[in-house]
Amino acid sequence: MLYSNKDLKKLILPLVLEQFLAILVGMVDTVMISGVGEAAVSGVSLVDNINILVINITAAMATGGAVVAGHFLGQKDSESAGKAAWQLILFSSAASVVIFLMLVAFHRPLLYAIFGNVEAEVMSSAVTYLLITAISIVPLAVYNSCAALFRAMNGAKTTLMISILMNAINVVGNAILIFGAGMGVAGAAIATTVSRTVAAIAIFGMMFQTDRQIHIKGRVDWHINVRLIKKILYIGIPNGVENSLFQLGKILLLSLISTFGTYAMAANAVCNTLAGFNILPGQAIGLALVSVAAVCIGAGDFEQARYYTKKLMLIAVISIAALSAVLIGFSPWIMKVYHLSPETEQLAIQVIRYHAVLAMLIWVPSFTLPNTLRAAGDVVWTMFIAIGSMWVFRIGASYVFHNNFHMGLLGVWVAMTIDWAFRSICYCLRYRGHKWEKFFR
Repeated sequence: MLYSNKDLKKLILPLVLEQFLAILVGMVDTVMISGVGEAAVSGVSLVDNINILVINITAAMATGGAVVAGHFLGQKDSESAGKAAWQLILFSSAASVVIFLMLVAFHRPLLYAIFGNVEAEVMSSAVTYLLITAISIVPLAVYNSCAALFRAMNGAKTTLMISILMNAINVVGNAILIFGAGMGVAGAAIATTVSRTVAAIAIFGMMFQTDRQIHIKGRVDWHINVRLIKKILYIGIPNGVENSLFQLGKILLLSLISTFGTYAMAANAVCNTLAGFNILPGQAIGLALVSVAAVCIGAGDFEQARYYTKKLMLIAVISIAALSAVLIGFSPWIMKVYHLSPETEQLAIQVIRYHAVLAMLIWVPSFTLPNTLRAAGDVVWTMFIAIGSMWVFRIGASYVFHNNFHMGLLGVWVAMTIDWAFRSICYCLRYRGHKWEKFFR
């Protein structure tokens, strides 16, 4: 077998901790920025939606590069894996420079086009935060690329250590610049930018260490290798389109939820945070599955790819079920932490319990399983299923439930789980056959 239980544990546990850290630090960030004022929180929140779109693009390219490098590792071709790694870093850096220049040049039209005529103070905070954090787009692209490559060679512990460093710098920087220097939103943006840059430099330097399965020492070539880039983009572009449209759809749903009233918006915000913890193991295992399946497929062993897919999905289901049980049983006490009004608290409990039940039943086949298909190169089909299901069921059904059945916030979450169910059916049917295996080349 290509992976022992020890290998899987070594890969998955750091990824779970890394995902947990990201959510936790995000919550701490919000609390720190809230000390500046509501306009600051609103401005940063607006820009974060744009930043997530950018992160999705760089992460999609990183996934494409990691899959290609993983295929080469499965073929015992470390030389080609290293070349693919360098091409990924080079191309993603160049693409992120273009994104940076576009954001700087068109930042105001972009913000007004997406978010309309918000208050002047909110827009001022948004502009400041966007312009400063835009500087970190290139380092972030480098970091995402290298982190994906480390996961491909079972080096998730390294990415966890770098993530701890990055988040520590971010939190300490926030404390010093926001509260100590009184720099407000600019301080938060500078802390984020510095932390990403330091993390990128650290992990990029490690890519030159020759004792690693994938390294770039002696493989730096400033010419674009069209053959390798085509392989990377074949997986990266559909993945990026899927993730970006998914985020855009979530932004549209937020605009619908805002019409339900303040209590519904507050309940949705709390439930989003708790739902993030609920599915955290599944997201981490999904990242691990991309690497594991890519190596198995690269070795031409689809039986092992299926074996590890089943095994990792089972672990994900058990983990999510355990967290779901906690949320179902203790949600009334968990809600007390947020000091919600009785109406908001009751709605939040209803929504998160519904999510917890459905998450342990159908989340894994709808989001973890397709990573095996993507690792084989079956990316266009998964993209169309994800986009179609998102816009027809998650968005379309949300409006139907609101307009025809007056279900409010719960209707949006019910529509989301219908999206999950449709994806699960499609991905399971695709996986049961062998057509996806023929995409590897």
